[in-house]
Amino acid sequence: MSLSPALSPSVRALVKATAPVLKTHGVALTRHFYARMFEHNPELKHIFNQGHQAGGEQQQALAGAVAAYAEQIDDPSVLAPVVTRIVHKHVSLGVRPEHYPIVGKHLLASIREVLGEAATDELVDAWAAAYGQLAGLLIAEEARLYADSAAKPGGWTGWRAFRVARREAESTEITSFYLEPADGGQVPGYQPGQYVSVRLYVPELGLMQPRQYSLSDAPGQGRLRISVKREPGVAGAPAGRVSNALHDRLQVGGVLDVAPPQGDFQLREAVGAPVVLLSGGVGLTPMVSMLNHLVRADDGRQIRFVHGCRNRDAHAMRDHVNTIAAGRGNVRKAVFYEEVGGGDEPGRDYDYAGRVDLRAIRDAAILPGADYYLCGPAGFMRAQREALLALGVGADRIHAEAFGSGGAPA
Repeated sequence: MSLSPALSPSVRALVKATAPVLKTHGVALTRHFYARMFEHNPELKHIFNQGHQAGGEQQQALAGAVAAYAEQIDDPSVLAPVVTRIVHKHVSLGVRPEHYPIVGKHLLASIREVLGEAATDELVDAWAAAYGQLAGLLIAEEARLYADSAAKPGGWTGWRAFRVARREAESTEITSFYLEPADGGQVPGYQPGQYVSVRLYVPELGLMQPRQYSLSDAPGQGRLRISVKREPGVAGAPAGRVSNALHDRLQVGGVLDVAPPQGDFQLREAVGAPVVLLSGGVGLTPMVSMLNHLVRADDGRQIRFVHGCRNRDAHAMRDHVNTIAAGRGNVRKAVFYEEVGGGDEPGRDYDYAGRVDLRAIRDAAILPGADYYLCGPAGFMRAQREALLALGVGADRIHAEAFGSGGAPA
């Protein structure tokens, strides 16, 4: 991926000069942008997560990305990891080249309408050039991913119907759905850690709505598995429409639209380093995929599975991980419960009371030369990243996945 600056010095200077304004007023701009675009092009509502729109997550994520692009316009190569993540997300949602002129039109119009007199013709023209450069890069990278997805045995692009072959309650909150192609065809390979987008019709919105869920099992089994947490309404926020619909409506035999596996959060299998899997709550789903893949491959490297959850009722895949840890000498687990009940048994249900504390298990979890994989709520990942750095782990050995619109912790 090449992010070398091809813009003129004057264009870069104008765009960079807007970075402070975007940091302060970026959310107002992106809020206006999305409202404008959906008013004029309501068909795009089917691509965007309307839950994130209502909660403001998408507006904040875009505002941060736009401000970062403006700030780094002289050397945009530093944004390569962010661009890679965006490209994978776009392909998983079916973003196509024809969408970029629509987005660009409404973005430039929003700059004029929100910034007012400060949005001179010269400034808007500079942003048009910058947007054109970035759009061209994204389109090229997305074309490559689309081609790769289609070229795999069993691969496809866009949406494909999958039938639920089995569903299994993993905890009081999480249910696994085993998905097989409704057309009877093959399932492509994927990298442990990746996700798929699924979509279904949400009657309350009158829209098809997409969501991303990590694949929660090893590849190469002729089907896909996602493990979905039912998201309740919290502190005035509405319950997750798609997660609840999947739990309540998607039964065995039901059909779901699925996009090809994507995502840059992947097990670095080739390096052969020890693996430490750190998860909070439903963040264990890609970690179980990695764990199952290594076990299926009979990989002998040292593996640590560290997981934190609220209590036994919320503890998904407990028996599965326990069985692996008991049967393989190279796999050790450490489970933390925030709430320990009277019937909870140490070693079977949990190993430590309280939140995940890497300092408490330093000797077991901090391995020389290991790769560390993090997934869970943003606060959890920030805390674990800080703990790893404080314990001497290099930043280049820490790999993180984040659910939702925001990025992984830097």
